[in-house]
Amino acid sequence: MTVSRDEAIELLDAMCRIDSVTPWLIPGGAGEGEVARYMRDWLADLGLEVTLEDVEPGRPNVLAWLRGSKAGPTLCLTAHSDTVGYAGWPDRALNPVIEGDRMIGLGVADDKGGCAAAMLAARELVRSGEQLAGNVLVALAIDEEGVSIGMEHLVANHADEIDLAINLEPDGSHTIFGEHQGFGWIDIVVRGVPAHGSAPDKGVDAIVHMAEVITRLHRLDETTWKPNPDPKNGRTVFHTGTIHGGTDYATYPNEVVLGIEIGTQPGERLTDRVAEIEAIFDEVKKAEPSFDGEVRVRLDRDPFTGEGNEALLTALGDATEAVNGVRSPVTGLNAWTDAALMQEAGIPTVLFGPEGGNYHAADEWVSIPDVIATAEILRQTVVALLGAPVASAQ
Repeated sequence: MTVSRDEAIELLDAMCRIDSVTPWLIPGGAGEGEVARYMRDWLADLGLEVTLEDVEPGRPNVLAWLRGSKAGPTLCLTAHSDTVGYAGWPDRALNPVIEGDRMIGLGVADDKGGCAAAMLAARELVRSGEQLAGNVLVALAIDEEGVSIGMEHLVANHADEIDLAINLEPDGSHTIFGEHQGFGWIDIVVRGVPAHGSAPDKGVDAIVHMAEVITRLHRLDETTWKPNPDPKNGRTVFHTGTIHGGTDYATYPNEVVLGIEIGTQPGERLTDRVAEIEAIFDEVKKAEPSFDGEVRVRLDRDPFTGEGNEALLTALGDATEAVNGVRSPVTGLNAWTDAALMQEAGIPTVLFGPEGGNYHAADEWVSIPDVIATAEILRQTVVALLGAPVASAQ
């Protein structure tokens, strides 16, 4: 591999210093415009054909084409350019530091390390002069940390141009992810009857009724989801996220809204989870006849199932063995990524990316050697899938 440590650090450092917090997640966030322009210029300097496509005003996807010398399929290397917020470490998040083999900074792993690996792989392909029978598309999308409007825009406008995809997300070149969980964001709404605190015969306490729902949800998690993990994707995700309700100390609360995140495994749909919640409602109503509840689905994302991606898995596995000396196993993930949207669009996809840690937390880090290894693995995968046969001498 020819990517140097200094080259990887230079690119990661520059991208980390550019604030690209998604404004969907953090109102007033800087957005991806500035980092997108940086990546556009960096890729254009390689000679790639680069465009910015606004998904929302000032929030563009970056599309960079490395055209092959012969006709063939298009392999997309995709990552996301946005990050979460950094209120927990505002003085350090955008000032990356090196500690041994790690770079620490906001988004260095999730997902500017993925962006860097794709960009460095593209540069190595250009440097090598490798002849390709097909094209490489480096697509760096916005808003994965929000509601993935960047990937939705990419597949809506370019799915028919893409034949294969590698979605670059953590966690480490030692693992290839062939599937992962889906998830839903759900509001559970419990309604009561407001009344003066001294009139229990008139009031219905929505908070007490919500407590019954939460207790049963926790029991379902402990008795069903936790002890029966998916063989590849692990434990089905479930946690409470937000809760709002009541008006004042002196009044029976008329409504409580609980926000939860809940997972789905391959073969399941979010309607399965909704049915389980509604069964809990029925249980509570038997004990509390005045119970009144409703489920409101805010976001529904299906699992990533990795269909038709056998050629990708083989080429990527061969490349991990060549670069790391050990073939990376194929497994699943108990999280969700944009890979699911690529697959839903009919594009065979795998999930792969450099090693990192402390995602969505202070002192997020990425392994510099693994960014370099990932870039080389991507280069070798592209050559294996798209490399044009060398014409024999006559």
